[in-house]
Amino acid sequence: MTLGLVLGAALVPGGTAWAIAGSESWAAELSVAGGDDANVVARDGAVRLADTSPRTTSTGPAPAEGELLLPPRRVAAVTDRVAADATADRPAGSDVVVAVRGLRSDGSWSQWSPATSSAPALLPEATLQVQVRVTLVAGPRGASPALRRLWLTADRAPAVTPPPTTDALTARVFATRVGLVGHSTANGHRVVAGDRFVALPSRRGLGVDGNGDYTVQVCTDAGRCAWAPVWDVGPWNTRDDYWSTPGTRENFGDLPRGVPEAQAAVLDGYAGGHDGTGRRVSNPAGIDLADGTFTADLGLRDNSWVQATYLWTGTGRSGTARGDAPVTVRASAAADARDVGVVAPHARVPVQCATASPVVASARTGPPGWLRLGPARYVPADALEVSDVPAC
Repeated sequence: MTLGLVLGAALVPGGTAWAIAGSESWAAELSVAGGDDANVVARDGAVRLADTSPRTTSTGPAPAEGELLLPPRRVAAVTDRVAADATADRPAGSDVVVAVRGLRSDGSWSQWSPATSSAPALLPEATLQVQVRVTLVAGPRGASPALRRLWLTADRAPAVTPPPTTDALTARVFATRVGLVGHSTANGHRVVAGDRFVALPSRRGLGVDGNGDYTVQVCTDAGRCAWAPVWDVGPWNTRDDYWSTPGTRENFGDLPRGVPEAQAAVLDGYAGGHDGTGRRVSNPAGIDLADGTFTADLGLRDNSWVQATYLWTGTGRSGTARGDAPVTVRASAAADARDVGVVAPHARVPVQCATASPVVASARTGPPGWLRLGPARYVPADALEVSDVPAC
């Protein structure tokens, strides 16, 4: 239900935009309508946190935060740079963080990039569709910031040589168990028993509840794998996008790509053994796994080192898991083949090819066939929402 607050509309009557020489600017319509928004409310002429109580996380209490997710916007001309000018009240210690992502040519979204008026978000490739997210973070005493207006400008950055296409990053990281049944994650998801999702220590890879745009493939040393969406922020840090390419990591840029700050703190004494807020780091965790992913899907009994692949850091064909039931991954294209892993509901996974005609598979008539996710990894073709899959 829309709460009836539209902020900034006075800047551009009717919410329309103007475009000059490839630059387009507009005032965002900051309406709080529920849906994909989390813990925000429109009150007293601004968007604020609905609940300012500290969040419970696997590494201790964290300041309350909320997410305002604006609808995707088709811009008038291709863009790869978006600046954001937020008018907001920021009590001591609170924050308002604007981030932008762009729809990539393979149909997936880029990861979220922070945007300000002086440091625009630089998208990894030019696009005609962008989306904006605003994160409100409470101060240490629970004071909420108040977002009053948001002005956005999209244009093209000076031409540079695009980076070569690479596979998604895989890193060996220490995994811990989330637990926290009954608590809410950073994106507003209510944790249930046997839940399937992961937490990473940066909002740049945080997905919307019920959405798998940002999915991690997690594999044990025994070779069993799980694919789960990123629905929480943690452990330890909140601005440690250690999977980002060199030069784009938000914090701790002197660390190698793929090395979480908590891992460096414990194993190498980085930052004197403390995290970004000064807490003593007691384990090297770079990823948290919800109970279903940790126990049921991977068969872990204790915190463990795993191989994690951050799938949105690569490009290529992918599909999204249908329905609300987990999908069993088989070692070959047969229902009785060995069980080698699980795709969580809503997860977005890479797809290489199909064992049956993609037309037949997409129409869901006749033999459904199988989709190959990788070597010795197959799922039924009707388990994923995917198009234009070549035959194996």
